[in-house]
Amino acid sequence: MATTQAGEVTGSDLVELRVPADPAYLTVVRTASAGLAARLDLTLDEIEDLRIAVDEACTLLLDPQAEAGEIVATFRLGSGVLEVEVRGPATALPERSSFAWAVLEALVGEVSTGQSDTGAWIVLRHTRARGAT
Repeated sequence: MATTQAGEVTGSDLVELRVPADPAYLTVVRTASAGLAARLDLTLDEIEDLRIAVDEACTLLLDPQAEAGEIVATFRLGSGVLEVEVRGPATALPERSSFAWAVLEALVGEVSTGQSDTGAWIVLRHTRARGAT
């Protein structure tokens, strides 16, 4: 069994977190995103930006009309890259010209979205600045 040092990401690590689609549980997803971002040795500002972006994405994917459902956050950690895919029960997504979209792009750089029969998804991708360790 191979072991790694704290902060060392090998190849592509995958973490999936499922929580009820309820605002009270979003703190769990925010905390996980900050902890996983720290494994990439991001700066404190980058970690906070990512945490805020993940929270915003989760909030956008909540559907107050849905009686049940869940938020699923999938974190993919690669060499200097953190990609977070958030899926939820929302039936509508923000327009690319919206303030929410501008906030997401300003915080993480790359944002993509989509919808399916069961809800919607948002993918946030943050690449560590070159030369950062």
